Amino acid sequence: MGRLITSGLTSLDGYIADERGDFSWGAPDAAVHAFVNDLERSIGTYLYGRRMFEVMRYWERAHEEPDRPDVERDFTSVWQAADKVVFSTTLDEAGTKRTRLERSFDVDAVRALVESSTRDVSISGPGLAAHAFRAGLIDEVRLFLHPIVVGGGTRFLPDGVRLSLELAEERRFDNGVVFVRYRVR
Repeated sequence: MGRLITSGLTSLDGYIADERGDFSWGAPDAAVHAFVNDLERSIGTYLYGRRMFEVMRYWERAHEEPDRPDVERDFTSVWQAADKVVFSTTLDEAGTKRTRLERSFDVDAVRALVESSTRDVSISGPGLAAHAFRAGLIDEVRLFLHPIVVGGGTRFLPDGVRLSLELAEERRFDNGVVFVRYRVR
């Protein structure tokens, strides 16, 4: 049985993008990116909200760009090898391999997917992940806390959800990013 994991590159004050939608401050350096790659190897299926998918589908063709750093080529391979499910009422097609569209978030279907998976399942996009948090489906929360306060924007964690967490791992990077992994109790 897999675990349902949510991960985010966040500001110290908990945002994945600032009020203008900018998230460039969260771009990982090579060391953080390599660590992310290693974490993502356990993922068999990505569950995305539409906006997050629109950001991530870049990796479908990233390998075609000349002179990509090895760490980005590695992530491209990891991302392309996984299945993707995009939850959207507005997309007509995904336009990426190994990807299917779902029109709504069905708690029972997601629970069944995770329970039947031999690999972990990742859920990304704060709106989509909020459904999983509220339904009690999240098994693990991974945060990459960046040394910046942006003061507002798109929050990573939803309001109105209370969870007891157990710290499972922490790591500090030379660029000031701190990784924390929590298991839901």
